[in-house]
Amino acid sequence: MISTCRPKSVIASLFAAVILSGPCALAAPQGKMVLPDLTKGGGIPAGAEHDWTLGATGARGWMFSDKLETSDARQIAITKVEAGSPAEGVLAVGDVLLGVGGKAFTDDPRTEFGKALTIAESEAGKGGLSLIRWREGKQEKVSLKLPVLGTYSATAPYDCAKSKQILERGCGALEKLIGERGYKPNPIVRSLNALALLASGEAKYLPLVAKEAHWAADFSADGMQTWDYGYVIMLLSEYKMATGDDSVLPGLRRLALEAANGQSIVGSWGHQFAGDDGRLVGNGMMNAPGVPLTISLVMARAAGVGDPEVARAIERSARLLRFYIGKGAVPYGDHHPWIQTHEDNGKCGMAAVLFNLLDEPEGAEFFSRMSVASHGAERDTGHTGNFFNLLWAMPGVVQSGPHASGAWMEEFGAWYFDLARRWDGTFQHQGPPLAKKDSYRGWDCTGAYLLAYAMPLKKIWLTGKHAGKVPQLNQAEAKVLVGEGRGWSNKDRNSGYDSLSEEVLFGCLGSWSPVVRERAAMALARRGGDPVPALTTLLSSPQLEERYGACQALEQLKNSSAPAVSALRKNLKHEDLWLRIKAADALAQIGDAAMEALPELLEILARGPSPEDPRGMEQRYLNFAVFGKMLRQSIEGVDREALRAAVVAGLKNQDGRARSEVGGIYRKLSYEEVRRLEKDLRAHREAKGLQAHIERLGKLIKTLESTTETVELRSIQ
Repeated sequence: MISTCRPKSVIASLFAAVILSGPCALAAPQGKMVLPDLTKGGGIPAGAEHDWTLGATGARGWMFSDKLETSDARQIAITKVEAGSPAEGVLAVGDVLLGVGGKAFTDDPRTEFGKALTIAESEAGKGGLSLIRWREGKQEKVSLKLPVLGTYSATAPYDCAKSKQILERGCGALEKLIGERGYKPNPIVRSLNALALLASGEAKYLPLVAKEAHWAADFSADGMQTWDYGYVIMLLSEYKMATGDDSVLPGLRRLALEAANGQSIVGSWGHQFAGDDGRLVGNGMMNAPGVPLTISLVMARAAGVGDPEVARAIERSARLLRFYIGKGAVPYGDHHPWIQTHEDNGKCGMAAVLFNLLDEPEGAEFFSRMSVASHGAERDTGHTGNFFNLLWAMPGVVQSGPHASGAWMEEFGAWYFDLARRWDGTFQHQGPPLAKKDSYRGWDCTGAYLLAYAMPLKKIWLTGKHAGKVPQLNQAEAKVLVGEGRGWSNKDRNSGYDSLSEEVLFGCLGSWSPVVRERAAMALARRGGDPVPALTTLLSSPQLEERYGACQALEQLKNSSAPAVSALRKNLKHEDLWLRIKAADALAQIGDAAMEALPELLEILARGPSPEDPRGMEQRYLNFAVFGKMLRQSIEGVDREALRAAVVAGLKNQDGRARSEVGGIYRKLSYEEVRRLEKDLRAHREAKGLQAHIERLGKLIKTLESTTETVELRSIQ
């Protein structure tokens, strides 16, 4: 089980409930928006079109946002009021809300409004929502009457009457929506809505689900197939396993084989299926569609698709994803583990579900813990939007048990979900706190949210029917885990950790969380002083995480870490692959004082991938460390035979970026060395990616021979 050491566990008590933030590749209106006072003639800034569902009130409102947060706002401008809703007759477009629950907004109106909704819907709240309304120069208190749904339990959605009511009301709304003429949402939304009805376990919804399953059995797509196929195959697989309806099996098998055969030769998917040569086109490897595709193939196999191509695709993909266990969030593509935040577009939640279905508890546990620690604005954002970050939150969290889900809901899920739930029981995509709407604007998210509330029923694999083996957290452990996700925001990345004592920061270096370790390492580097002796001691710790953390801190300290070179070199011989990589990363940042380690690093590179590392991940990272940093400026004094062997081996790596780093030294080689290197590469031309480097070297040789008599390539400008 993932352990939590005492010094860093106090993060939960030292940090306030800080709203986290994460990356989001969406543009705001040009120029910095100025916070308007809507009661003194200010208006919503031009281009700031993103407004919010205000829960079960039936109203929508605009809030000022900056750097992916709404924490600077103190007003909500009403932009819409639905007919027949609780807000009708009380609120109107143009009204400005200045507070809720009898108090003015003081922190973040979005979270304050969401939490007030949760209280209002409880038995104690009796459905009353008190608002401070400003209208045409007059400020007054008004009240809305909302349905009483109850109080979230300490283990919500488990043993939770409110969660049960939300699920039932939402499924009733979905039944009407799906039954409407012309119902044709995008394939992801359509699949999730049907899955939610299936997850309810209610027999009355089966005819509708059957209709949707037969739509899915006939589904096909030409572009961006990978995004749709995963969710369509999930629907078909779950339906087949839940009902035994064999009529959808031919369609399921067709889709599963198309997906399996559309995988790249290394086990990845991109925006589209791979070409006939087994290589991805366009943006390369993308895990956001790739992990759901893998989950769907696991389900398809369980539903009766026994073709070997499917089993091969599952194992190839799982092999790629296993690398990230213990190292960070599953990244965008074939990249370094993501350690800026605990989640990256929902892929930790996806991976937790996947490894649970594969009966691999180590991976399921790690990625579930990452999911639990991801909340606040970190969960609230994502690449091109936060749809998948929210969709896969609860499926990942619940792998760690009811106390984990309860703690996560108390921290974030309760207010966020209640704010997103409309007065008719449906959910519409909210998006991240940006001025502009994101790529998923207008998406119906009812099915996505209802799947979270359906977890206790365990009616389908996606909601827990396949029993897991992940150790279940108790209440105290869950609260500590949630606490470890605090202390960082996109508006303020440093002060939370900078406020911690040095003792606590050193404790954080031994955290199970690579994110906590990195934040502590950066704080120690900012602090000054001389932490290197203590960090050097940690490099011989019996706890692997402490060694990781020490390497991360020494990497941040750069050339100040020179006294640790000897201890770092010892870790290059450790049996743990990731520790060897982190030690090499730290050495590469130190500079001249670490050049004594270069012969060892070149030797490791020349050995190539081991049976335990078939994709050559250690070699990949060493390419970046050695060729991208240590030899970037000069190769003077470097043993040429060792260098040549490392270059030839490094150029065989699967990763194109790693091979490109190796190519950076060509202009530092002599004419004779370039000729010999070209000859060596021709002897290994069958290796992926070598032909481009052979051609590149050939062009350089021709340029030399035709332009100068000098035999040193470095003289060519």
